[in-house]
Amino acid sequence: MQMEVSSTRYRVTGMDCASCAAKIETAVRRVNGVGDVAVSVTNGTLIVSHGDGFAASQVKRQVKGLGYGIADEGDRALNKPCAGSDRWWSNRKAVLTLACGGALAVAFAAGQVFPRAEYAFFLAALAVGLVPIAYRALTAARFGTPFSIEMLMTIAAIGAVVIGAAEEAAAVVFLFLVGEALEGLAASRARRSIQGLTDLVPKTALLEADGNPHTVDAASLEVGNIVIVRPGDRVPADGVIVEGTGEVDEAPVTGESVAKVKSAGDDVFAGTINANGVLRIKVTAAAEDNTIARVVRLVEEAQESKAPTERFIDRFSRYYTPGVVALAAMVAIVPPLTMGEPWQEWIYKGLAMLLIGCPCALVISTPAAIAAGLSAGARRGLLIKGGAVLEMLGKVTAVAFDKTGTLTEGRPRVTDVFAVDGRTQRLVSMAASLEQGSSHPLALALLGHAKEIKAPIPPAFSARAVPGEGVVGVVGGNDIFFGAPRAAERRYKLPADLTAQIDSLNREGKTVSILVVDSVATGFIALRDEPRPDAAAALDILRSHNIRTVMLTGDNRATAEAVAAGLGIEPKSEMMPEAKQAAVRELQREGLIVAKVGDGINDAPALAAADVGIAMGGGTDVALETGDAAALHGRVTDIPDMIALSKSTMNNIRQNIVVALGLKAVFLVTTVIGVTGLWPAILADTGATVLVTANAMRLLSWRPR
Repeated sequence: MQMEVSSTRYRVTGMDCASCAAKIETAVRRVNGVGDVAVSVTNGTLIVSHGDGFAASQVKRQVKGLGYGIADEGDRALNKPCAGSDRWWSNRKAVLTLACGGALAVAFAAGQVFPRAEYAFFLAALAVGLVPIAYRALTAARFGTPFSIEMLMTIAAIGAVVIGAAEEAAAVVFLFLVGEALEGLAASRARRSIQGLTDLVPKTALLEADGNPHTVDAASLEVGNIVIVRPGDRVPADGVIVEGTGEVDEAPVTGESVAKVKSAGDDVFAGTINANGVLRIKVTAAAEDNTIARVVRLVEEAQESKAPTERFIDRFSRYYTPGVVALAAMVAIVPPLTMGEPWQEWIYKGLAMLLIGCPCALVISTPAAIAAGLSAGARRGLLIKGGAVLEMLGKVTAVAFDKTGTLTEGRPRVTDVFAVDGRTQRLVSMAASLEQGSSHPLALALLGHAKEIKAPIPPAFSARAVPGEGVVGVVGGNDIFFGAPRAAERRYKLPADLTAQIDSLNREGKTVSILVVDSVATGFIALRDEPRPDAAAALDILRSHNIRTVMLTGDNRATAEAVAAGLGIEPKSEMMPEAKQAAVRELQREGLIVAKVGDGINDAPALAAADVGIAMGGGTDVALETGDAAALHGRVTDIPDMIALSKSTMNNIRQNIVVALGLKAVFLVTTVIGVTGLWPAILADTGATVLVTANAMRLLSWRPR
């Protein structure tokens, strides 16, 4: 009989760095019934996979014993300490730091008044900070983490007291607590960076009920509700406009600087701002499922997965810390035993090395940068699902694009209108009259064009579709045919010059429909799914970085080649989904690392085969759930931006590793030769951790070039 496995997600407060996560993971793994454990410092989450015999109370007891707060995912009370952490003076670590600093100041002042009792005063000041640290160290050791930073700190402080350096030990403990408080502030900022997106959604909404709007909690809105959004208000939920026209500012969500004109039938997203006009909006997603909530949830899940570099650093640190402890012991013992050196001097150096060797800065160097990179991307509509994907994006050497809906807008537009008598508006009016009520994409494009040029649309009588040919009807007393040129040729005689123009447009990948009035060809209208405005610029950027670009499409060869020629991209046409997958495999066999960009439905096999699958979409379920990454706002320039973000993140990680290891190397040498001692040692540790975290946080302000 197979054991049933389930998962429980907790919120944990008080975690500052990867060492905290490691202690919690080790402790929770010892709980009976626990299978797997995943801890995310950035998200403040703990996910426990468990089976028979699992006791949730034991997990909470273990975590609380280590000095952290824990509650179930749905417990709103847990968010209060997080909110309070913005007020740095109110959290537990800050209070301990202030108490230790105050005790140190009192000890110094009292020592000036009573010099003989100075040592005792500093011992008391030391105890204020060291007792809680020592308790955490012993708890961590009991739960399976003997080489914690708290243990190293405790050993170093007690050792300093033994050799008569209580003043320095007290100062070192205070500096350690200051460093922890600063790490907590940096970690809190990283945690809030992506959660800040949720603040874009208003707390209240105007719900229309029985024809009268009244204010309700936005979180209570249900699918199908009608809400009123006035000028200047934020949209309270994802929805579709049912009445009204207004300019919607999507900059808070998408970063777009120009507001979009939206009217009935257009989608709107929670958190965007209605600049003018009153909109009636039908809610299409509950609060927990709106675009922003899903982005936050998916980014949190992404931050819980580790990049290859991060996994390597984790493995390295497991051996690094015990190695440093062994080296510190050798420095303290070997010179006095073998060379007759003074014990006190070399024990002091060994204690300093313990502090220098703490791996906090090294271990946090990668996850802090990756978390900041993922958050920076999400705030600009670049959803990247995990550190491994973020790292791989920077290695991409080829990008394969779908055409329709990816390189192009996914909907046809009128490109050419030709009337034999020059009356183009009349031609559009008569054609549009036959297309009224049709939902065909070409018909919708034509009706939209008629509206755009303010062409009147007269009523049509006896209008009917002729399958495979077009539509016929009576407009203004004239018999009208509007449809494919080949179908028109079978019915009527077309002028040679008109046929030549149509053939030319067909070679450009355009779909041409001809208008015949009372058996006389009067002109034609050409439509094409045009490239997105930023497509050419995006492809130029990729090529400038020596990244090969290929277009994979199921369209006919003429259309594919016409679009590709305008964009300067290599076309592969008339491809079924399996052929697209094979094309990706072929690029990989050539030694290229391939990103596949598509709509997330037809391209599923190719997206799965690629090294990185990127879904192109406007915040839809498909765009969010399919592939390794998603360009939520449908910009082709999002693809080179993703690659640029990856490279910026990996550069940041390399900088962090150099800072973390470089400072330690310098202070290890200066400690051995007697230039530096305990004070610089603790500064080397906490200082490096703060520097690394602050450097990673710079990525939060990343902007595409």
